[in-house]
This record gives sequence, structure tokens and C-alpha cells, in this order.
Amino acid sequence: MKAIELTGDIDDRHRLHADVPKDLPAGQVRVIVLLPDEDQAGGLWENGIAQEWAHELKDTRQDIYTLEDGEPVDASR
Repeated sequence: MKAIELTGDIDDRHRLHADVPKDLPAGQVRVIVLLPDEDQAGGLWENGIAQEWAHELKDTRQDIYTLEDGEPVDASR
């Protein structure tokens, strides 16, 4: 049996999505799911949010603030 490591995503409908190399033939495969340790999940969460919000963050209509808005954090009060 040959093993190939892939990275995939599980959506909110509990379906697995993964891209496989084009040279793999179509057909049934056996899948082993490795869940990240709790300390590794932080990076996965950040990547997931970045992918989910990528379209919205590219929308220039959302750019309502500039660097000139507000005051620096260390500004005297």
C-alpha cells in the first residue's frame, strides 16, 4: 500500500476537501485523519480565518480608516 500525505479542510457540513496530485487515478481510497494538537491548532485557526475572510478583506469598500485616523497608543492623554 502506498501512502501520500495531503492537507485538507473539513467544512461545516463535515465534508473533507483536499486537492490530490493529478497523476492519481480516480477511485476509492482509505483516509486517515490526523487532528492537530491543541498548541498547533492556533496556526490552523489563523489560516482558516485568513482564507474565509480573504474576499472581504480585499474589498476596497471596507477601507474606511486610514493611518491618519486616531492617535498613537503611546500618545500622551
